[in-house]
Amino acid sequence: MNLLLTNIGRLAGIRDARAPLRGAALAELPALEDAYLIIEDDRIAAFGPMSSLAQQPGAFRAHIDCCGGTVLPAWVDSHTHLVFAGSREAEFVDKIRGVSYAEIAARGGGILNSARLLNETSEDELFRQGWTRLQELRRLGTGTIEIKSGYGLTVEGELRMLRVARRLREKSGMPVRSTFLGAHSFPAEYRDDREGYIRLIIEEMLPRIAAEGLADYIDVFCEENFFTPEQTIRICTAGRAHGLKPRLHANQLAVSGGVQAGIGVGAVSVDHLESMDDAAITALAGSDTMGTLLPTAAFFLRMPFQPARALADAGCALALASDFNPGSSPSGNMNLVVSMACIGMKLLPEEAINAATFNGACALEWQEQCGSIAVGKRADLILTRPIPSLAYLPYAFGSNLIEKVLLGGEPL
Repeated sequence: MNLLLTNIGRLAGIRDARAPLRGAALAELPALEDAYLIIEDDRIAAFGPMSSLAQQPGAFRAHIDCCGGTVLPAWVDSHTHLVFAGSREAEFVDKIRGVSYAEIAARGGGILNSARLLNETSEDELFRQGWTRLQELRRLGTGTIEIKSGYGLTVEGELRMLRVARRLREKSGMPVRSTFLGAHSFPAEYRDDREGYIRLIIEEMLPRIAAEGLADYIDVFCEENFFTPEQTIRICTAGRAHGLKPRLHANQLAVSGGVQAGIGVGAVSVDHLESMDDAAITALAGSDTMGTLLPTAAFFLRMPFQPARALADAGCALALASDFNPGSSPSGNMNLVVSMACIGMKLLPEEAINAATFNGACALEWQEQCGSIAVGKRADLILTRPIPSLAYLPYAFGSNLIEKVLLGGEPL
């Protein structure tokens, strides 16, 4: 299919880089005013100023007049828990009434509640729920996504989640990365035998997952009262032996040592980072590991936002993601994530957009496929209504400014 987009008021995110953006580069968002863009099949074939469009040969089967709207790369959501069973609004109400997370967890709530629901739900029903959620996120502009397991906490439950993620990738045609997060929590039956559960992960879950080719990455919830840095390193090392690169939940609830553990095992990213000290910031800034920030989780849990400004100023490579999950971030709206990054974490609009597109692609090691406007990349695009500036996107946080979403060159 040949598709021509004309009268683009602003074509933003033009970049053919390979390395993650950090420092001053994170605040640069190259753009072209009054532009056209040509799509062939599912790829960007050409773009340029409208004044040079007549030089492009050939006829086009379809044409979209953007009427002065902005075109930018679709969002890359590099941290989600999209596959889950049911919702947890009862716990949401409990928190409003003052019940602590620890109290909820002690009575079988939290992650263990989601694990119980998931293990009672068929694969087909999990797929149906996941497909409904994914369709909503696509309409909100997400073109690439990562999906974690972690609500099974049993061999069959974890396999079921990852099989559903694979089915979602196959049906949607989207770039979807899968991450094995068996080390999300300790099941109730292993409360007094944590070593036994770690052996289950290493000796039974990992070989089955690797045999079916179900995951790209391995993740661990490295936090106080969950998995220690030493346990994290052990699990990640086992995952690497099966071809799974690490990416970690780190420093959400406390300065846990998770950042340094992640860097030590060569993690592609360390995610959350609400609790950071100078040592963790310095270590991250001096590493090749991405720091992925999840502002909607902090917002929903009424925690202080991640120190994004300090991280960016220190030279850390930063991505933004939604953490879409039933317990701490029941929204995958990346438009809201970008707004919160500016409002709550003091990132500049250009920094937030870069973190939610190109650096998000880097966090999934897909920067050569998506995350920016470049010839040969996937034509995953957001077309906005006419807006006065790029800053208007995060500024008007309550408005739906998306006119159209194109994924793989196909309008939704």
